[in-house]
Amino acid sequence: MRTKKPMTKMMGNATCGTKMPTNSHPTTTTAAYGESWYWDKRYASSSSGSGSESEASFDWYQKYPSLAPLLHLYIPRHHRVLVVGCGNSAFSEGMVNDGYAQVFNIDISSVVIAAMQRKYSSCSQLKYMKMDVRDMNAFEAGSFDAVVDKGTLDSILCGNNSQENAAKMLQEVGRVLKDRGIYLLITYGAPNYRLHLLRNSCSWTIKLHVIAGKLLSEETSQCQAWDLTFPVPLDDDGISTEAVLGKNPDVHYIYVCIKDKKHESTI
Repeated sequence: MRTKKPMTKMMGNATCGTKMPTNSHPTTTTAAYGESWYWDKRYASSSSGSGSESEASFDWYQKYPSLAPLLHLYIPRHHRVLVVGCGNSAFSEGMVNDGYAQVFNIDISSVVIAAMQRKYSSCSQLKYMKMDVRDMNAFEAGSFDAVVDKGTLDSILCGNNSQENAAKMLQEVGRVLKDRGIYLLITYGAPNYRLHLLRNSCSWTIKLHVIAGKLLSEETSQCQAWDLTFPVPLDDDGISTEAVLGKNPDVHYIYVCIKDKKHESTI
């Protein structure tokens, strides 16, 4: 199977952190990442170019085996999980193969959702729905034990009206989670760029983990030596994190946000 080669696309202030395949159209800007038409066009192109729709798959940031130890730590296999911005990732399939019994998946692209519904039509543990993460009214409040986000918040922060749309998304994530539910955010955003967004959307208890940013890397670094399952020291300004990892480390930050019992949005 041919796989896309991702590259890091970082904006000047690190507000937008995401990966864009090298075969993206050269005139495409990251502002389109928040638009359904962009993803419909991209997934339609990916499907036609792969030769087999069922083989088309791309995982943003990390694949399931890399993150499985952290999921095992925070999300029991019997819990009801929502994966936002699922795309054509094999991540949820990995969860089900690992024993997770209820994995719901949403994406803004009708093209990719239709493809994934066909691909996993015989897998009762996987559900796919076309939905905008900024408006998840199809789900009642407190519907899920956990929400997993691999790059969706980052994509929204690349788009137009980024702060407003990010706030809407995070408020909805807090709404659909049960009390003490887990929002697992995998992102390029360092604490000084993400903590204020998270804390303004919901009352969370937040832990920070890190994993090497490259999917496959032979380089040795301080961050690679840090055990994924051990939280990194975290304070409001990110100084403690920088003291451990150094400046501008090549990592994915993983925020484990535990919803407090009294959810009070400040948005």
